[in-house]
Amino acid sequence: MLTAEQIKQFDQDGFIKGGVVLSDEEVERLREELDNVMEGKSVKQPILNRNMLDNSHYGMTITKKETVVQIVNIWMASEVYLDHAKNPTICEELAQLCRTDTLRIWHDQIQYKPPVTGGPTHWHQDHPLWPVIQPADLVSAWVALDDAVIENGCMWMVPGSHKWGNHQKYLSSSPDFKPVHKQPELLPSEVSVEAVPFEIKKGQVGYHHSLTWHGSPTNRSERKRRAIAVHYMPGHTYFAPTGNHPMEPHIHVKPGEIITGESFPVTYQK
Repeated sequence: MLTAEQIKQFDQDGFIKGGVVLSDEEVERLREELDNVMEGKSVKQPILNRNMLDNSHYGMTITKKETVVQIVNIWMASEVYLDHAKNPTICEELAQLCRTDTLRIWHDQIQYKPPVTGGPTHWHQDHPLWPVIQPADLVSAWVALDDAVIENGCMWMVPGSHKWGNHQKYLSSSPDFKPVHKQPELLPSEVSVEAVPFEIKKGQVGYHHSLTWHGSPTNRSERKRRAIAVHYMPGHTYFAPTGNHPMEPHIHVKPGEIITGESFPVTYQK
């Protein structure tokens, strides 16, 4: 359970760090499953398995070019990852943050920045990249499978940015990876776009709102940076198709209806 102070902090900043929710053994099992899926050894396949920087399919070998391995819905290929998405501590705390009695998986996402060649994840907001669901009340649980620190490309967050609305098309990065808004006059007056590092220990969870500005720079260290993020929908999330998304073919409800179905399993119900 999160404390009232933690919930207040989340409401203010749009992100908080939770506790360590996975043992070393559980982390190792998830790492092994990740290797199997990346290398095509799993019987079932995820929705996507690619280098998200150029959309090329990920194979068994990391090349010398900048790479961020992205796997979408690894839970569909692995019971271990489905069990992780149902982690009782994560789901209970996330339901608190969403003020909901029901949670479903929207989708999950592995992001792996390999040593030395790990590329950046550019500044963005999550919900504008999901133009088939409303409202923007989703919260993500980001669990590190390696210590995610500044040296190996941890996430950075802009406190309070989840309150400013959709600014996705205006976001870019400075040469030193600071967030830049292309038309700052559109922001609320007197806000700061200063980012802070969001370092997460192996096995620890971090929560962030679907409108919080976040990004992560390159990994030039000798350390891997693997993580599993599960994007959870509160029970009132409905289908509102205004664009394209890889999950849209899996949605079998009418516009305006609550998103349900086997591709969006319930992970929490009070």
